[in-house]
Amino acid sequence: MNLALFDLDNTLLAGDSDFEWAQFLIAKGVLDAELHAAMNETFFQQYKEGTLDIHEFLDFQLAPLARHSRAELDAWHAEFMTMRIRPIITATARERVAHHAAKGDLLAIVTATNSFVTGPICRELGIPHLIATVPAQTDGIFSGQPRGLPSFREGKVARVEAWLESLGLWWGSFGESWFYSDSHNDLPLLEKVTHPVAVDADDTLKATAEARGWLRMSLRS
Repeated sequence: MNLALFDLDNTLLAGDSDFEWAQFLIAKGVLDAELHAAMNETFFQQYKEGTLDIHEFLDFQLAPLARHSRAELDAWHAEFMTMRIRPIITATARERVAHHAAKGDLLAIVTATNSFVTGPICRELGIPHLIATVPAQTDGIFSGQPRGLPSFREGKVARVEAWLESLGLWWGSFGESWFYSDSHNDLPLLEKVTHPVAVDADDTLKATAEARGWLRMSLRS
């Protein structure tokens, strides 16, 4: 058995699910467009530079979940999938997932974006396992805070290893392992697998992949 891990945003999606969720909420009048745009740009620049404080970002990202009922959020998410997400899932991305599924590989999405936003996307892609940042909740009501370790940078490695351990597995359980990502922030996990794949990579990851002879591809067509 082999292992195939996928980043989600700008990897399997031709866009960013967290950004798209915010734009969806802005269009509904739930978020202030000007304030959100300014904050989002600040965090995006930090992300590109590799200086993002994930806890500060999650306070920003998860806050809207705490202001609305789960029933309302779930109804919005169904609409969000139709309007914003399915249009940015390319046939090539679906084919890459199907390629690994057909070989019987163990599949998981590993993303820093929260599991409320990404859970239905994972199911849409037919991937059985999701390792995402978990928004804390009590009796179905989100608190606006994360629970446990965010799956970001080195946290992705720790979360994957904890997940594998829960299945009675470890890296050595697999003949081959793959991780597909667009971002240099994912270098810790890319360096753990036998087949790191740079997908529509940012400049830093592209240069690293070229220098190390890693596979590069696009899933945008």
